[in-house]
Amino acid sequence: MYTDFSNRLLVSTDLKNRCTFIKRLIPVLSTTQAVHKLLIISHDIVGKHMAGPGIRYYHLARVLAAHVQTTLAIPHESPQELPAHNFHVVRYTRHDWASIEPHIRAADICLFPSDTANEFPLLAQSEAYLIVDGYDPLLAEWLALGERFDAAAQQLAWRYRMGELNRQYLIGDFYICASERQRDWWLGLLEAHGRINPVTFNADPSLRTLIDVAPYGLTLNKPDPAHRLIKGVWPGIGLDDKVILWGGGLWPWLDPLTAIRAIAQICGARPEVKLIFPGTKHPNPMMAGMPTQNAAAFALAEALGVRDQHVFFGDWVAYTDWPAVLAESDVALTLHYDTLETRLAFRSRVLEYIAAGVPIVATRGDATSELVASYQLGAIVDYGDVAGVADAILQCLDQPQTEHWIHVEDARQQLTWERAAAPLINFCQRPQRAVDKQGLTSKLGNPAYVDTIERLQTLVDGYEQGRFMRLMRGWHRFRQKISKRI
Repeated sequence: MYTDFSNRLLVSTDLKNRCTFIKRLIPVLSTTQAVHKLLIISHDIVGKHMAGPGIRYYHLARVLAAHVQTTLAIPHESPQELPAHNFHVVRYTRHDWASIEPHIRAADICLFPSDTANEFPLLAQSEAYLIVDGYDPLLAEWLALGERFDAAAQQLAWRYRMGELNRQYLIGDFYICASERQRDWWLGLLEAHGRINPVTFNADPSLRTLIDVAPYGLTLNKPDPAHRLIKGVWPGIGLDDKVILWGGGLWPWLDPLTAIRAIAQICGARPEVKLIFPGTKHPNPMMAGMPTQNAAAFALAEALGVRDQHVFFGDWVAYTDWPAVLAESDVALTLHYDTLETRLAFRSRVLEYIAAGVPIVATRGDATSELVASYQLGAIVDYGDVAGVADAILQCLDQPQTEHWIHVEDARQQLTWERAAAPLINFCQRPQRAVDKQGLTSKLGNPAYVDTIERLQTLVDGYEQGRFMRLMRGWHRFRQKISKRI
C-alpha cells in the first residue's frame, strides 16, 4: 500500500494531485499500529527440563510473538538446549542489573513476575510499560515454607519478605493473574497500596485495564505411541498396568501422602494400579534448598510396603518427554490441603492433564478443581479423604472413555493459550501508562503512608535547614573572629 502511494506521489508533477494523495495517506498512517518490542523475564529456568513458571513464560512468549516483537530473558542457569521457539532468547543473572538492563532499555514493554520487581528495583525508572505477572501467590507459598522455623525467625523473615513484595504494587502499568479468585486477591492488595483510586476508577470502573486474568493454557501435543517412557520401561511397571500420575513436585501445600495411602488400599484388589511421582527433583538448581515432602512420601511408601511395587519415584521428566508420559497415564492426581495457597493457586499441571485427556482426581478448593468439575473431566474429593481418593481412582479407570472425550474436546476448545493470553495481546498492541502513575506521580500510594512520609520529610527538611542555618551563623562568627585578629 505504502509503495503504491509513494510511487504515484513521485511521478505526479501536479501539485494538486500530490496534495490529494498526501491527504489520503495521512489517515492510513495514523491508524497503523506501531510494532512494539516486548521483553518477558522468566525467573525460572527454560529449556529441556522446566517447571510451571518456565513453561508459562515459554508459551506466553510463543503466543505473543505472533503479535509483537518478543524477547524472552531466561536465567543463565537454563539448559543450552531449548524447545523450538519463534522468539528471541537472551540470558541474564538474577539480581544482576547489568545483565538485564540493556534488554530492558531495548524494549518498550516489559512483562515480569512479582519478585523481579524487587530483584531489579531500577525497573521502576524504566521508560518501558511495565506488566506485573501476579499468577503465583508468593506470600501464601512463603508462609507454608516458613513453618520449619521458630516463631521469632518466622516473624523476622516475614517482615523482610513483605518489604520485598511491596515494590511491585506501585510500579505496574498493568497487572495479570491466573484466575478470578486471584484477581479478587490482587484488587485487595492494590487497594491497600493506593492503586484503586478516583483516577483509576473513573478511567475504567471495571478496573480491567489495571488488572485482568491471563491464566495458563492448553498445549496440544501428539506423542509417538511407540515412544514409551513408563509402561514396560520403569522397573515394576508392566505394559498392561494402569498408571496413576502425580505431575510436578511434592511441595508442602500438596498432599501426596493421601495419594500413597489410597494406592495402598487399592493395590490388593487391583494389583495393576501403579502410582508414579516422576518429579521429585526440581530442575532449577536454585530450588535445591526448597522444602518438599519427598522424605515423608518415601518413608510412607516404605512403611506401607508399596514402594517400588505400587508407588514409584523419579527425578524429573524432560519437557519434550512430558507428552509421552501423559499419554501413558490412565488417571492423574492433583491433591492438596485446605490452606490459603489452595484458595489462590492455579495449578499448571492440571491444564496439561486436560490437554492430554487424562481423567483427573482433584481435591476441592482451588481454581483448577473448579475447571475439572465444570467440564466434567474427573472426580472431586474432599481434603485428606483416602477412601474418597481410592474410589475416585477406580471410578475414573472404569468409566466409559467415549463420554469423557466429549468433555475433553469441549475444554480443549475453550482453554487455549491464545485465549489465555488475550488480555496481554490487547495491552501489547496498545500499551498505555497506568493513569494514576501519570496523574498522581509522587502522590502514588496509600494516602495513609504517603502523607506520613511527606510529614516526616518536611520535619527532616526543616531540621536540615535549621542545622544549615546554625552552621552558617557559626561560620560567620568564625570569620569575624579571624578578621579581628588579622
